[in-house]
Amino acid sequence: MESAFAVIAEPNRRAILSMLSSSERSVGELMHELRLPQPSVSKHLKVLREGGFVESRVEAQRRVYRLNPKPLREVDAWLEPFRRFWSKHVDALEEHLDRMEKEKASSVKGRKRHD
Repeated sequence: MESAFAVIAEPNRRAILSMLSSSERSVGELMHELRLPQPSVSKHLKVLREGGFVESRVEAQRRVYRLNPKPLREVDAWLEPFRRFWSKHVDALEEHLDRMEKEKASSVKGRKRHD
């Protein structure tokens, strides 16, 4: 598991994974979106490919990359026991925001009656 976290620790690799989560991309498309030179993008793709996070295929004269979700599922499974620590806080925040919205709506209605 340590190697998966080392792979996704680098911000440009996370950006590549995010881009590939919506569609396949060529090296040129990734270079353009990341504004990085080809050697840098290729280096990051190599690390992602060796970690199993991406797969590639040749299409005419270019290589097209796509996301392989399996290693991300493994990271997700590792994080599962820790979700309880933040899910309670997210639930409490949602309840608080709902109360604030209801209070705001009530005060707006009250002001309209007095106007």
